[in-house]
Amino acid sequence: MQAAFWDNGYAGTSLEDLLAASGLGKGSLYGAFGDKKSLFLRVLRDYDEANDRMLRARLEQADRAVEVIRGFVLGPSDDPDGVQARRGCLLANTAAELSTSVPEAAAEARRSYGATTALLADAIRLAQREGDVAAHVDPDVGAHAVLAGQLGLLVLGRIGQDPTALSTTAEALLRGLLPPP
Repeated sequence: MQAAFWDNGYAGTSLEDLLAASGLGKGSLYGAFGDKKSLFLRVLRDYDEANDRMLRARLEQADRAVEVIRGFVLGPSDDPDGVQARRGCLLANTAAELSTSVPEAAAEARRSYGATTALLADAIRLAQREGDVAAHVDPDVGAHAVLAGQLGLLVLGRIGQDPTALSTTAEALLRGLLPPP
């Protein structure tokens, strides 16, 4: 069901799409999840929590924290043919589509982006201790800027920006936001 929402957006995903993706009948789908909005919000929360776990695991396992931040920013451009970049991020797509009309979607985006920003700030602090990011960078401000930059790259990828241009932009963003000592 996640793929159906991710590929088509909330409004563009029909009941038939959800039935096909889940293999459930209409009564079973609604019995298990309630209405379409409740199902969607559950799918979105599961997606966000999986991304949070993945980013935390990468930071715990990384040799250098700066590489986790680089991977986060370069992710949207790390797609030579641009297919995944055009798909975007389910959370970013949702924020653009639903934040003004579905308060629960906006709240989930704020919650998830807040958790990501906190984790990025921790990664910046660690990268500073490791000598990879200049000491004058405020980790909290830098984390917000890194997130904003990555979201901008997601939008550019979604509209079909050339992957090479995305990569060049991502590298420039990293140099500007997280200068080495």
